[in-house]
Amino acid sequence: MFDVFKSRLELSGILTTVTALRISQGRSTEPIGSDLPVVKDSLGRPLIPGSSFKGALRSRLESFLRGIDSDLAVDPSELTGPTWMRWLKDQKQAHANDDAALTAALLQRTDLVSHVFGSPWVAGKFQVRDLTVLPDLWFGQYQERDGVSIDRDTETASDGKLYDFQVVPAGTPFEFKAVVENAEDWELGLLMIGLHQFETQQIPLGGGRSRGLGVVQLEISDAWWMDYPENRPEELLTYLQRLVAGDKDNHYKLAPESFGHYKQDWTEALINYLTSRLPAQVAN
Repeated sequence: MFDVFKSRLELSGILTTVTALRISQGRSTEPIGSDLPVVKDSLGRPLIPGSSFKGALRSRLESFLRGIDSDLAVDPSELTGPTWMRWLKDQKQAHANDDAALTAALLQRTDLVSHVFGSPWVAGKFQVRDLTVLPDLWFGQYQERDGVSIDRDTETASDGKLYDFQVVPAGTPFEFKAVVENAEDWELGLLMIGLHQFETQQIPLGGGRSRGLGVVQLEISDAWWMDYPENRPEELLTYLQRLVAGDKDNHYKLAPESFGHYKQDWTEALINYLTSRLPAQVAN
């Protein structure tokens, strides 16, 4: 099925490390330096991959939805299991000449998180850029820490297993930019709940989280919202003209109070949608 543009929510802000952050790029092959350096851009500055942010957000939302009903967030490993593969084969045979019907069957089987973040057969609606450090506030200083591998049998340090790893210091700010396109109100509500977890320091990033690393705090500073009404092509044409003219802020940028109202409405839409999916005896 071909996508049709309906809406777009753009978000920007700052993600700040509250504690040191370790997102490793793997063991270094350099003769001198840290055994486990952090991910860096081409200029040697720290970088948080958008996939790391998105993966942590998705995992947290999956845990919430499974707490409500396990069918709302499917274990990704099930999508490659024999039961799923047999079902997919049967659907392809049943709808061999009807792409629309096959698409409808796949969407019906798709769990809620995959509707937003994507799956092998559904494109994700939520896109996050790699989070780059703010260059004016980055002083080129990393921290080096020591680590040791523990022998689980003796519960002591393994011989020859000392290593060092690199971390990004606390207080380092990264630029956050995300886009959500063609999302339903309940899907936007799901994202708002997830992003609120980052705003309240509830989702750590990277490695070493059990030892206190990776605590971050998100502050969303700006939001732009464009909702394209059906049968109003002139609205979309105007939107495109304003984008090209660089006049997006005057027409689509939400004031903080307005954005707060939208978040409340989207969250309420999510609660209503989830309630409608629960068995009657549970919903009541």
